[in-house]
Amino acid sequence: MTDTSTSHDDAMAVPATLGEAMRGSGIAEVLAQLDRELVGLAPVKSRIRDIAALLLVDKLRAQKGLSGGTPSLHMSFTGNPGTGKTTVALRMAEILHKLGYSRKGHLVAVTRDDLVGQYIGHTAPKTKEILKKAMGGVLFIDEAYYLYRPENERDYGQEAIEILLQVMENNRDDLVVILAGYKNRMDTFFQSNPGMSSRIAHHIDFPDYSTTELSQIAQLMLGQMQYKFDEGAKRAFDEYLTLRITQPHFANARSVRNALDRIRLRHASRLLGQSEARADEAALTTITEADIRASRVFAPIASGQSKE
Repeated sequence: MTDTSTSHDDAMAVPATLGEAMRGSGIAEVLAQLDRELVGLAPVKSRIRDIAALLLVDKLRAQKGLSGGTPSLHMSFTGNPGTGKTTVALRMAEILHKLGYSRKGHLVAVTRDDLVGQYIGHTAPKTKEILKKAMGGVLFIDEAYYLYRPENERDYGQEAIEILLQVMENNRDDLVVILAGYKNRMDTFFQSNPGMSSRIAHHIDFPDYSTTELSQIAQLMLGQMQYKFDEGAKRAFDEYLTLRITQPHFANARSVRNALDRIRLRHASRLLGQSEARADEAALTTITEADIRASRVFAPIASGQSKE
């Protein structure tokens, strides 16, 4: 379980213009940060901007005495691993806080293990404790479909679902729940739990990254770690991505980060194998083609397992 928080902002003053409202709310900065953090994902970013715009307009309407009712804010994020769902959830929590729809603006990220107990009487206290921590912010449940296991008669996930449903309805002005996971499994989960489906207002699908976008993500990650590819390494990494993306267990940006970690290991081993080489900044920061082509991805695939 992870818990991230943002500082509390003062309530918005009544603005004179829409531009002033946008600037005063602080959400433009959050959306700009989302653009910087995540490559691509144009449909996702567009949908988040639409939701932010709706919430801002609803807030302005309320200030003018035009009540449209409390909006339903529970969401479903579907897509493959490594497509930015947790990052978007974190920024969504910030937007809700800046617009006054949540008291704290923090995000509590959990999985089934944080909510469901292993024996009678264990699930309710676990679930209620997590809900208590998430109140005033956003509860992000990753791989939410694992809460429902109809094949196991002694499974306690249904108890957690029933508690969640009650809180999502009765405390929707103090808690936003975001359910996340693979699209096909989430579709099955909602079909099996119509009460949960009826409480979800926004369904957002996260597409896989293209190889070009994955290459851009790699460059951003390298920059943050103060490394760089030489020209041969750039070409080799693009070839690596083309091969790796077709193999099992590929996880988009997550797999790119894992690949870079292994490349850094090979880079370090290569340097230490050149004991007479200069330990200058260029050597310490430059990834070469050899560091990448040593990956097993370039070797003939003898089995169906991924080779990173």
